[in-house]
Amino acid sequence: MPKRSSGKSGHGTEPRAPRAGTARPLHSEGSGLAVVKVDRTSLPTVVVGNSSNVHVGDTAIAIGAPLGLDGTVTSGIISALDRPVTAGDPTSEDPSFINAIQTDAAINPGNSGGPLLDGTGSVIGVNSAIASMVASPNGEAANIGLGFAIPINSAKRIAEELIATGESRTPRIGVNLDQEYTDPGAKIKD
Repeated sequence: MPKRSSGKSGHGTEPRAPRAGTARPLHSEGSGLAVVKVDRTSLPTVVVGNSSNVHVGDTAIAIGAPLGLDGTVTSGIISALDRPVTAGDPTSEDPSFINAIQTDAAINPGNSGGPLLDGTGSVIGVNSAIASMVASPNGEAANIGLGFAIPINSAKRIAEELIATGESRTPRIGVNLDQEYTDPGAKIKD
């Protein structure tokens, strides 16, 4: 029997739906994607874009519910592509990494899982992480102007795998990255 989950739609209703599967595409419990089947029709839809067509300097719009504030929209630009970012718990034995879209559109706690849109309103990513220097007074990470999203092409591939097989497998090379390396790219730890 599949697990069930619920979520609030833009209409304020909470349809219950079986979860088709969960992915740990980033190899971390804290940064999975899921596919949810909702047995309703005539719901609003979004246009799914192509993250391969995204360029540095393009408009970026982040939608979510930071700190529980539903329907929050922020905007900025795409500030980098293919940014190696730790997602989930970086101190775990098996940290997760994504080649993220970096944006200066404010992504705060509660935006994770929301869409990152381009200037036409097409979804180009799934908001997933922020860079933070110091935790806020409530103990959550605070936005410093660097947000990260899973490119929509990667999210689509993961969703298609979940629908087809119930799981997603992302290849790994079995190395650890040096978390203190600050130059461009990533450095393999000895």
